Amino acid sequence: MNLDKKDIEQYLSEVKKAVENDRYRLDWNAKRQDNINLFLDYVIDEAKAKEILLCLTVMDFSEILQNEHKGFEHENLYVFGKDVTLLERNGTEEKTVSLYIKFNKLENCFVIVISFHEQKHLLTYYFK
Repeated sequence: MNLDKKDIEQYLSEVKKAVENDRYRLDWNAKRQDNINLFLDYVIDEAKAKEILLCLTVMDFSEILQNEHKGFEHENLYVFGKDVTLLERNGTEEKTVSLYIKFNKLENCFVIVISFHEQKHLLTYYFK
């Protein structure tokens, strides 16, 4: 993969514009239990999730994956990582949580946030 920072900045700019205009959604289906767990384990709501998405930078970029779901193989999924401070829901401690964020910007500039959860494995950052 040979990517230029400007390409990722452009993509991220379009994603942030969609998020600012509420043209996005977080996946909450049964296949996305990790996403649900983040909201169960920490004091976080959709407003905070939106704030985190809007704070992503090109330096948070990790990789582009090809969508493996049947009928969507033509789509590219962008993976970012972000360290954020969150309050544990069942406790009193604030904790630095490394997030795994994967999304897809559709042709109509609607963004689907497929993954928004704690990292299971350390990410490699493309521009770091």
